[in-house]
Amino acid sequence: MSKQVMIMSFDSESKAFQAFSEIKILHSKGIIKGEQMAVLKHTPNHLLEPIDFIDFTGKDQSVKGSLIGMVIGILAGPLGVLLGWFTGSVIGSFRDVKEIKGALSIFEETINLIPENTIGAILIATEEKEGHVNDLIIDKLDGKIVRIDQETVEEDISMAVEAGKEAKKGANDKWYNRNK
Repeated sequence: MSKQVMIMSFDSESKAFQAFSEIKILHSKGIIKGEQMAVLKHTPNHLLEPIDFIDFTGKDQSVKGSLIGMVIGILAGPLGVLLGWFTGSVIGSFRDVKEIKGALSIFEETINLIPENTIGAILIATEEKEGHVNDLIIDKLDGKIVRIDQETVEEDISMAVEAGKEAKKGANDKWYNRNK
């Protein structure tokens, strides 16, 4: 099975941390092969704040620079604001805003599943079968889960980075040429 990015939400912080602990056990038993996981709080100032993070590979040990960190950074950055992921509105002057917005599913899925003032988690892992994580998140903890292939997430991030560069260039050009 391919590597998946799993976005999860819970109705309490304790359930998010229980999922965090139990997913670490699933990884240690070889039931899933975890890569990274973060517990996130969606604060009222429209930020996804990492509360806890683990890099199962032992390479990074920090949310910064991780795939999860990149998702958080793009959501909280200018592009996230420009495309209205936190405000629910689209602002900006892209030629293909609908196309860009439609392609960036990881960002919209994250905000939809972890709305303001709630807590959730993002896990990057490979599962032998979906049942184990579903049993934990849905059945045991009464949470929600959405899966996206990691390749799709990486494509979304690349598109978001490129769209951010184009938006910055367009804003700079417009600003510096305003009196001409």
